[in-house]
Amino acid sequence: MRREDPHRRLAEAVGGLLAEQGASNEECIALLELLPSKWERFSDVVLLPSSAFREEWGEYTSDGLWRAVAGAIGADRVGRVGEISGEMRESSAEMLLGDDDWVMRRESGVEYGYNLTRCMFSAGNINERRRMGEAARAGEVVVDLYSGIGYYTLPMLVHSQVEHVHCCEWNPNAVRALGSNLESNGVAERCTIHVGDNRITGANLIGMADRVVLGLLPTSEDGYEVAMAALGPSGGTLHVHGVAAADDHASWAEGVRRSLQEIEPSCSLEAGRPIRVKSYAPHWDHMVLDVAVSRR
Repeated sequence: MRREDPHRRLAEAVGGLLAEQGASNEECIALLELLPSKWERFSDVVLLPSSAFREEWGEYTSDGLWRAVAGAIGADRVGRVGEISGEMRESSAEMLLGDDDWVMRRESGVEYGYNLTRCMFSAGNINERRRMGEAARAGEVVVDLYSGIGYYTLPMLVHSQVEHVHCCEWNPNAVRALGSNLESNGVAERCTIHVGDNRITGANLIGMADRVVLGLLPTSEDGYEVAMAALGPSGGTLHVHGVAAADDHASWAEGVRRSLQEIEPSCSLEAGRPIRVKSYAPHWDHMVLDVAVSRR
């Protein structure tokens, strides 16, 4: 049996509600043309794009509208994406239907729980999260300098045999979610959380890492010195995230390599091919560069 198009269900549900509330035929047509063409659906939540149901909807935005949206898409709660802002990369998403903002995503066998209105989660990073679970090697000690709720830490702990991961995070909401996620995934005993600015807490991690993840956007450059210092005496691997012009990934990668070399001129660096994670903004891409550091 062919399933009905959810976009059609949404248009029918919202159109019926508008008619009940006395909207004219012209208003209905104009507003229905503004309905979102895409959204995220996970668990019992539908997460609408930031542009959905804004000022043009005026008096028609109400619990009734959000219930119509939820029913059409098959969700219990409705949220709307906001911008990621501030040094702590906090979410400004909002709940439109439902008071509880704690959500749970299950992805590639890993559970990620977090407060939707306080912490960020990028569904577009799925391939990189999966790759981190495959890149880590048995017995390694890993430092995750910008761990958040465990985006890259959790796949490594769940899917590889790393010995231990040291997580650095200064957002208290992310720290609470990370602690909960380590417990729910059964990996808490193999992870230590270092709360605070990693430029300070990194002093406790000098020389102990085989691998360091620098997963901060738009740039993780402030963590380069901390990362190099965290690597063991013989070196190790860095996973450096950043933003590059969509038509010139190579220049960004060369800039990363050059900055790392300036920190430690005597070491040998071997950079892999820059990997595109996803689009970051028009004409800009979220990138990651794997850099092997060898010390003579």
